[in-house]
Amino acid sequence: MDQSAALSHPIERDPRWARFAAKDASVDGVFFIGVKTTSIYCRPSCAAKTPKPQNIAFYDTAAEAERAGFRACKRCHPDRPALWTLRNDVVAEICRLIERSEETPKLETLAAKAGFSPHHFHRLFKFATGLTPAAWGRAHRATRMRAALEGSDTVTSAIHQAGYGSASRFYEKSDKVLGMKPSEYRSGGVNTDIFYSIGDSALGKILVAHTDRGVCAIFLGDEPDPLIADLRRRFPKASISEAGSDFARTVAQVVSFVEEPRRGLDLPLDLLGTAFQKRVWAALQEIPLGQTVTYGDIAARIGAPNAVRAVGTACGANHVSLAVPCHRVVGKSGALTGYRWGVERKKELLKREKE
Repeated sequence: MDQSAALSHPIERDPRWARFAAKDASVDGVFFIGVKTTSIYCRPSCAAKTPKPQNIAFYDTAAEAERAGFRACKRCHPDRPALWTLRNDVVAEICRLIERSEETPKLETLAAKAGFSPHHFHRLFKFATGLTPAAWGRAHRATRMRAALEGSDTVTSAIHQAGYGSASRFYEKSDKVLGMKPSEYRSGGVNTDIFYSIGDSALGKILVAHTDRGVCAIFLGDEPDPLIADLRRRFPKASISEAGSDFARTVAQVVSFVEEPRRGLDLPLDLLGTAFQKRVWAALQEIPLGQTVTYGDIAARIGAPNAVRAVGTACGANHVSLAVPCHRVVGKSGALTGYRWGVERKKELLKREKE
């Protein structure tokens, strides 16, 4: 038996321990730490010396820690609103400003409005939302435009409903906004060419599909036919066909990642989703190999601590498994909760990533 594993304390196997040991401010407010030797409870980011694992207990709320007999730390003030929460109020106001604007205001303008330097504001905004201000603006306009296209009679009326001042300005950027021409989007991907290939791995069959912009789907399953059917449901009017031999290398990359996760997986992606989904997916891509976080962690990281259920829904909407690693998200207790491709596959993926 590995001697270090034998000596480790059970608390160190709790996902929260790693976040606490790293002084991770992104999980402030998600959980609290009671220190038994001092009867004080703290935030995860508290600058005080990290106590030994056998001397701490985790609590979901400050009230819970206080009921257990702990008093608030006078250094990190866990009984007060977290600093990131206060700053998130500012970020939320800027998000609304971006959403009201036809074009995203310049970084300097947004920073001045928020009361920070451009460099500090840029870091703060990305930390809170998972996106840069420019990316937030693009994602919101794409979401607004997709909704308008689905509910309007013509593309022109959709353009005006979405808030674009002129059709010409929208058409200049429509391909980047929607991932395809507006008429193609309204038609379920008509005139869009999607090519797929299926490989074999330790997890079963893997379908990898791409457009001319990048990989748009990575599906896992037992048999190829259901995977192909799922792809056709995703793009009902796209032209879907098998990829040529030149795509074999990309499929091999995905299969190799399953077999040896430490090889990494760096692929150009073609992702379509709402602004919120893109924030979640961006946060998922930042989870280090071999580590797990909770849905609450992700919610806090994107500046929406009360949106735990919505985070779970966004994880379920992820069509590019492995590349956007939603398998690294677990329940609050560390349990391997639902996974679109099967909990057993999630378990195997995490096992391989920790080896």
